[in-house]
Amino acid sequence: MSYIDFISSLHTRTKRDYLARVNEYPKAKAIEIAKKYDRNYWDGDRKFGYGGFKYDGRWRKVADAIAAHYKLKAGDRVLDVGCGKAFLLYDLTQAVPGLEVCGLDSSDYAIQHSKEEVRPFLIKGDARKLPFPDKSFDLVLSINVIHNFYCYDMVTALKETERVGKRGKYITTESYRNEEEKVNLMYWVLTGECFFTPKEWEWFFGLAGYTGDHSLIYFE
Repeated sequence: MSYIDFISSLHTRTKRDYLARVNEYPKAKAIEIAKKYDRNYWDGDRKFGYGGFKYDGRWRKVADAIAAHYKLKAGDRVLDVGCGKAFLLYDLTQAVPGLEVCGLDSSDYAIQHSKEEVRPFLIKGDARKLPFPDKSFDLVLSINVIHNFYCYDMVTALKETERVGKRGKYITTESYRNEEEKVNLMYWVLTGECFFTPKEWEWFFGLAGYTGDHSLIYFE
């Protein structure tokens, strides 16, 4: 298992007012709304989620880096667990023509408003019970998903990622290295249930038997 960072350059582009997140609107209510993963979360007000999740090409650099690192080629099969609107999957198809992609997400809204070019390859599903045979995919991705489960379900999701991956697996999740980052994380995040340090994440990866790569994002 290796630490490989494809995501933090995107994460750090976003400006965050952590105090406003908890002072301008009741955080508990915002969490309730966000966890429905409907229009409010994806395309509603920023206090409920993304504040408008639109395709702007920013994932292409990530797709290029992933394709190069995992030596993806035409005919390879890639699964994105928690694909959302599937912007990364679309950019992967542009980076590697002929790539076979599949996306799974629990949000009807996200799938219905996904990148239309890859929408036929998206299904509604649960990361804890992936509807695929063992070793079905050359690469399995899961970006900012597993921390949205309680720890016992998160371990199950990790095991499922490991099970369906044949060659490469890559997970990104949220973490903290000090008390300031811990507070910022709890202030900002709406859907997260797992708040762990890097060492704790490594322990859970081992518990699940996860052998793939990972990276962590921090709220500095």
